[in-house]
Amino acid sequence: MFSGDADIRKALTGGSSVAIIGAKDKPGTAVDRVGRYLIEAGYTVHPVHPVRRGVWGLETYTRLADIPQPVDIVNLFRAADHCPDHARETLALDTLPKVFWMQLGIFSFEARTILAKTPIMVIEDLCIMVEHRRLLHG
Repeated sequence: MFSGDADIRKALTGGSSVAIIGAKDKPGTAVDRVGRYLIEAGYTVHPVHPVRRGVWGLETYTRLADIPQPVDIVNLFRAADHCPDHARETLALDTLPKVFWMQLGIFSFEARTILAKTPIMVIEDLCIMVEHRRLLHG
């Protein structure tokens, strides 16, 4: 559970790797802008997409469990109805991430409930890029 700017700042500075679920490098899309921004900001980005390959020139994984090392932040660019499944997928990882971040416009009570009794911070309806710029470069 997060309670505001201090927790968001901690999430953004306390981790260096981000798995982006729903990653695609289609120009003009929000996920493309955010992915490129995070790469330029120095994060290790792991694109996750069931079909696409080579997103941002990076190895792209079919699912979270395929990423060979732990990630600090799971960042979702998926419709809210997919978030509970991704929350369960996150809980099945050998090493839990610090943050489960649902992008701007994405809320999931069910995903939040699934993760409620874990140490994973859940952030909803905020853009990781906007918050990074606002809190760390403002």
